Amino acid sequence: MKVYHPIIFQGNLNKNRYFEGWYFKHVSENRDHVFSFIPGVSLTRNDKHAFIQVIDGISGKTWNVKYQLSEFIYSKDEFNVWVGKSSFSEKGIQLDIEAEDLKIKGEIFYADLVKYPSSAFSPGIMGWYSFVPFMECKHGISSVLHGLNGSLTINNAEINFTEGTGYIEKDWGTSFPESWIWLHCNTFEKPGSSFTFSVAKIPWLGNFFIGHICFLYVEGKFHLFATYNGSKITKLTFHSPVLEIEIKNKTHTLKVKAVQNRSGELKAPVVGEMNRIIKESVDSTIEIELFDKENKIVFDDKGTRAGLEIIEKILTYF
Repeated sequence: MKVYHPIIFQGNLNKNRYFEGWYFKHVSENRDHVFSFIPGVSLTRNDKHAFIQVIDGISGKTWNVKYQLSEFIYSKDEFNVWVGKSSFSEKGIQLDIEAEDLKIKGEIFYADLVKYPSSAFSPGIMGWYSFVPFMECKHGISSVLHGLNGSLTINNAEINFTEGTGYIEKDWGTSFPESWIWLHCNTFEKPGSSFTFSVAKIPWLGNFFIGHICFLYVEGKFHLFATYNGSKITKLTFHSPVLEIEIKNKTHTLKVKAVQNRSGELKAPVVGEMNRIIKESVDSTIEIELFDKENKIVFDDKGTRAGLEIIEKILTYF
């Protein structure tokens, strides 16, 4: 069943008012280069097409390369998608992109993927919400952390990603939420940890609720903080450029401070159409502290090259 394999293509190309896209983040070993690639499809009645979005996390420059829908090919049995001459999978990416002011060629192989856990009643990061039909947007996380090997030539400059760090997630549905915050980092001072937080306004049975999903992966263990496991956000503030979060589950308290740095503009879906402009930073900094029931600190670290999106209206609910 597709629900137990959220990373594979969930839709079909005959849909209308539908989008699906994957997010591949790559940070070089010296952290001097950060590039994210977003392949996907936008299916509307008048404009069905595939695309690859590119963001240079250091400069904030972005590109949106559009392709004919016939240039999007996917495997039904495993995660493999092709857009034009480029391919994307959990084994790596092979890129051959040529646009007006963008030329990328090369390949990066992935190794030692730390997969987000799945179970019969919780197929992924959405927990039991994975089984709910007709949600506006669904979210999946494939690899929270993996190694890189390879290089890309981007506009005649060769960038080596060997020994760097990668991350893979995805979204699919009709539209992105009206408002949200998304924060991710897996490049901490001490290697081997990964963190993702997302909170959004979610339409529900004619009304809405504010839902969140969050995990901290450290020392081989996932600490989950989500609406569906009873976790509570006890603090959420943004005084530009500083975002502060406090969130609690039954056993731990997580405190997060992020500083938003340079951002670039990406396109986001509204009823399948990629016509909404949002800003994403892939160059933010982050500080995390994890406390146990006795308020003793069990994890404390700082990270760089964090991904951060803030659609500020979500803050009015806190």
